[in-house]
Amino acid sequence: MKKKNKRKARRWLIFSLALLAVLFAVAFIGPSLIPHQPFKPNMRNALQPPSAEYLFGTDNLGRCVFCRVIAGASTSLFSALAVVGIVFAAGTVLGVAAGFTGGVLDHIIMKISLIFQAFPSFILAVAVAGILGNGLKNGIISLCAVYWVTYCRLARSLTVSLRDMPYIRAARICGAGKISILFKYVLPNVVAPVLVTAALDVGSVILSMAGLSFLGLGAVRPTAEWGAVMSEAKDYLQTAPWIIVFNGAALFVVVTIFNLFGDSLRDVLDTNAEI
Repeated sequence: MKKKNKRKARRWLIFSLALLAVLFAVAFIGPSLIPHQPFKPNMRNALQPPSAEYLFGTDNLGRCVFCRVIAGASTSLFSALAVVGIVFAAGTVLGVAAGFTGGVLDHIIMKISLIFQAFPSFILAVAVAGILGNGLKNGIISLCAVYWVTYCRLARSLTVSLRDMPYIRAARICGAGKISILFKYVLPNVVAPVLVTAALDVGSVILSMAGLSFLGLGAVRPTAEWGAVMSEAKDYLQTAPWIIVFNGAALFVVVTIFNLFGDSLRDVLDTNAEI
């Protein structure tokens, strides 16, 4: 039964990887193939409904919504992957350092993480972005300030549970140094659960970045980021609903693909990464 579940999980993982490949192809190759300029206004075509020429219609400045959705894919994916990459590296290093060394360093890092956990995550991101000012770079920084805690605490808890395992003790008895134990035995067993968390977090980060941009604290005009585009289009919801509908649909599809990938990766690695 377990082998059957494993095979099923592998099939889902392959399927989700294929979807991710298509998604990245659209994000990074699509902008060079789109039929219209996504940033150039054309007021004569403003607020046109979907048609053969403009598949998703046009916005209030006459720009092709379909082209802006494709252009926004690379912005949204880049920002999300940048955030996840930074917090994955920083949180894992801090968590492993805290769990492996213990003592004062462990106490300080855990107290700092507790302070960050005391605030609702998105509210804290909004506060940090508000202090730094709007812009895609500041939005990335504000989300990094929120998401690193999860990785730090997960890596620390895994490291503490591994620190006194019999094979770690045996390695010490055999004369293995701390650095050798860390890289040969601790990190390989910590990376898999943290990697699953990172895969599951990409969709959440994309939504958070879109939320910041919608509030005017993330990407700014004329950047074609889905949240920023929907923020511009909110005044035209009744007269041109297609602008928000298609950008929202793009968000839904991308987040679903990343969640599917994260779930299937977790099943294949047979790990339950929980804080």
